[in-house]
Order: sequence, then structure tokens, then C-alpha cells
Amino acid sequence: MIRTSLPHVHVAALSHAGMSGKENEDRYAVSSFRMSADDPRPAVLAVVADGIGGHLAGEIAAELAVNYITAAVAESNGKKPLKILETAIHNASQAISSHSARHEDESGMGATCACAWIIEDRLYTAYVGDSRIYLLRGKFIQRLTIDHTWVQEAYEKGIITAEQMRGHPNQHVIRRHLGGAKLPVVDFRLRIDDSETDEESEGNQGFHLEPGDTVLVCSDGLTDLVEDNEIQKVIRSKRDVKEAAEALVNLANERGGHDNITVALLSMPKVEDTQTKKHSLIHWLLGEE
Repeated sequence: MIRTSLPHVHVAALSHAGMSGKENEDRYAVSSFRMSADDPRPAVLAVVADGIGGHLAGEIAAELAVNYITAAVAESNGKKPLKILETAIHNASQAISSHSARHEDESGMGATCACAWIIEDRLYTAYVGDSRIYLLRGKFIQRLTIDHTWVQEAYEKGIITAEQMRGHPNQHVIRRHLGGAKLPVVDFRLRIDDSETDEESEGNQGFHLEPGDTVLVCSDGLTDLVEDNEIQKVIRSKRDVKEAAEALVNLANERGGHDNITVALLSMPKVEDTQTKKHSLIHWLLGEE
């Protein structure tokens, strides 16, 4: 992969510590590439990690997660996205575990991660924990990820209802994270329809994105306080992804901002955006601008 300075999609990313006074233990990175010298296809990778562990240990874990995952993708050939993401996340998990073992005061630290990799117009996802990825298409929003939490497992087993999940005492009990003694199982379910089987969701990898589609990668500091339908309304009501990112963070903070809030938005150019760019280029070539 060859790094580039300009992404082929509209990008905005923002992280805020929230209003509780706690340190920001979220980390993110958005990187743009072209596949190789012989393959000009563009690609963008967004990674969001939410640190686990006090005394700044969570911050370190999240930083390691983002750096290792981004570096592994950058150094790859991009030909097998899912395998590359799995290896990258496992390498990051091992790095966090090794760091924790060498520093007694940072023992037990870990991180969640959510990765969205767009190659040309194809979406690939990988995640561990409760950071989420959403797809917005027109007036609809779809949560592509399934949280690795106690309440999600309890809901799937029929122990609690969907209404009981929000605000449950075990809402933030994570069942899967980076940095443990064992490598985490990376989740490749890309859930386009809530009625899908796990196998069908995994088969959606490489999902075709249409002009105007927007992918959101975020930490639970946003989704704890802002409902999915509200996320959709905020994003679609703003002029661009930068304004949308700022509005999402502000809304979470207005509702208490009890946790760190991180959002990364990747939006496929609309047809009119592409036409405008072509029109501007022609005028520039003709010396009219």
C-alpha cells in the first residue's frame, strides 16, 4: 500500500474527553492509500480504539491498538483485507499484552477496536469490543456491528429485553478486547439486515457502497447517549461531515458526556460532487479559473 495525502471519500474525525473530567482514553486514525504502483485503486482506513484500564493505561492501550493496526495495513499489499485486518488486530493485542506485562502499574490494560476499510467503493470491517460501525444510506441507518458485551449476550439468550439493555448495570461489561492473555476472536460480521445469520453477515464483506453512503466509526461514549435514529438525523441535517462530527460530539456532551466520545465519518462522494470536480478541472485546464 502506498500512502496518499488526499482520501477519495469525504472524511472527518473528532475525539473529545467528555464532560466527566476523565482523561481521554480514546484514540483514532484515518489514513488514505492507493493499493500499489501497479494498482491505482484508492483506499481509506479508519480505526477507533477505546482504552480499558485506569492510570493512563487505557490511553496507552488504545494508542498501541491504533498504531499497530494502521501500520500493518499500510505495510500490506491489501489483497486479502480480512486476513490483513485479523493479523493486524492480533499483532496489536499482543503488543498491548506485552507492554502490560512489562509495566506493573499498567497491568490489565486493554482496548476495543473498530476498523472500517474502504477499497475503492467496497467496505470491509473488523472489530473487537463495543466500539461500533454504522452505515447511513439516505434516510436509513444500519448498525453493522454487534457489541461484545454482557448485555448483548444476555439479550441474544433471552435473559433481558432490548429495553432492559440500555442503562443495565452490566452495560459496559466487555466480553472481548485487545490485550488479554489469549488472542481475541476478531468479528467480521457486517450486518446489513438484523434478520441475517452470522454466516450471511460475514458474507457481506466487500459490501458495495453507493454515492452518498456514509460510514460512521465511533466509541460507546457517543452511542450511550445518542440513539441510532438521532445519529442519522444529525448527520443528514448537516452541510458536510465535519459539521456532522462536531454536532454528534456536542450532542453527547449536552446529555452529560460521561465518557470519552470519538467519531470518524467516511462519506462516499455524491454524483454531483464528482461532476463538480470534473467541471472545475476542465475550467482550470482551460485557464478559466
